[in-house]
Amino acid sequence: MRLPGPDYPAPAKLNLFLHVVGRRPDGYHLLQSVFTLIDRCDTLRFRLRTDGIVVRVNELPGVPEEDDLVVRAAKSLQAATGTSYGADIELEKRIPMGAGLGGGSSDAATTLMALDRLWSTAVPTAELTAIGAKLGADVPFFLFGRSAWVEGVGERLAPIAVPVRWYVVLTPAEPVPTQLVFSAPELTRDTEALKMEDFSARPGEDFLSGPVGSRLRNDLEPVVVSRYPVVARHLAWLRRHGNARMTGSGSCVFAGFDRREEAQAVIDALPEGMQGFVARGLDRHPLREEH
Repeated sequence: MRLPGPDYPAPAKLNLFLHVVGRRPDGYHLLQSVFTLIDRCDTLRFRLRTDGIVVRVNELPGVPEEDDLVVRAAKSLQAATGTSYGADIELEKRIPMGAGLGGGSSDAATTLMALDRLWSTAVPTAELTAIGAKLGADVPFFLFGRSAWVEGVGERLAPIAVPVRWYVVLTPAEPVPTQLVFSAPELTRDTEALKMEDFSARPGEDFLSGPVGSRLRNDLEPVVVSRYPVVARHLAWLRRHGNARMTGSGSCVFAGFDRREEAQAVIDALPEGMQGFVARGLDRHPLREEH
């Protein structure tokens, strides 16, 4: 069913690079990355309930309601605020799952922001971020709402200027389980840590193709490419057209272009059996632009 009311966007993200620089005693990996938003979005709609019940009103193949991050986000906000309100939630997916684009985390962040407004709970951003961090490592970034230098396990965020570009994103039709990649014995976990100043000193420059770019990679990429031939094929093809790499733990791969026409020409040349889309980078989350 389609709920009435406004549409709330949940944008995808890209990891412009992703380095694994260590591992904590509890097993969590220490990362460095730059996250940027793109205008490929899921859409959420909400209807206020006064009985305290949270219901997802539509089916999502492979995602039971009790496991859905949007439902868990809503219930977490209820628990933190003590509100007596509930909500009907509709989630329209356009971001592929298991793709490294952060769709589930983005959906959770949009749910927290939207229901904080709908329920008039007025939770401070820091507290909302703490709620989000318990749902997933990428949720704080989407609540942060702009391009970010990311460290730690994803909880340390600093704003960074990223030139707005057009991206070709290829979507292999095979999800990659994040836990499988991070637990792979061959994963490199000792990449030398970089300094944010290496990037922020050149505002407006596309650092992927600049002098720092040769030091940047996705440390998870070799693991995924060796285990998922479909990802390897998409990446090899896209590298014939641009500086391509994998985002997150895969399966999606991407390349950036200065003009939309350049990106569209690559999509138009996709061979049969491959699929993807063109997306524009976003400087800020659409829900953060309203304030």
